[in-house]
Amino acid sequence: MIRIVSHDPIWSAKFEIEAERIAKAVGGAAVRIHHIGSTAIPQAKAKPIIDILLEVTSLGALDQKAPMLEALGYEAKGEFGIPGRRYFRLDDFNGMRTHQIHAFEAGVPDVIRNVVFRDYMRAHSSVAGEYSALKERLVNAYPHDMAAYMDGKDAFVKEHERRALLWASNVPTT
Repeated sequence: MIRIVSHDPIWSAKFEIEAERIAKAVGGAAVRIHHIGSTAIPQAKAKPIIDILLEVTSLGALDQKAPMLEALGYEAKGEFGIPGRRYFRLDDFNGMRTHQIHAFEAGVPDVIRNVVFRDYMRAHSSVAGEYSALKERLVNAYPHDMAAYMDGKDAFVKEHERRALLWASNVPTT
């Protein structure tokens, strides 16, 4: 069953703890580690799964470190449907997903898109609210159909990714 909940402030601390474990495991292969997804957006409801974006020097370097992530309990899934990505997932003792890593080479468009979308949603609380309302409607309509849930979000996400990239190009850098 798909479940979304109100934002939990503990999610950022859980991310920080996990980011430290990941950084130690992959060592020099890591360039940056970001908290992404709805758990990184205080104004948004989310599935209670911490999404982690791991920027790496190269996918080959990360592939060599995959056994270290597996030693932390992550399951390596390869590209898992997205070319140029490495996906790892972590479940708790009850088999519930708690964390997932989306790893890409540093600076590729998938990295930029995810980070800018997160920042845009943080800066536009009304849009984050619309996104939450959409997710609630989809969970109510498709409580057991993840594909329908994801398809239902697709147009909204793509439109706001487009807006986020435009917004980011106009935001002064510091």
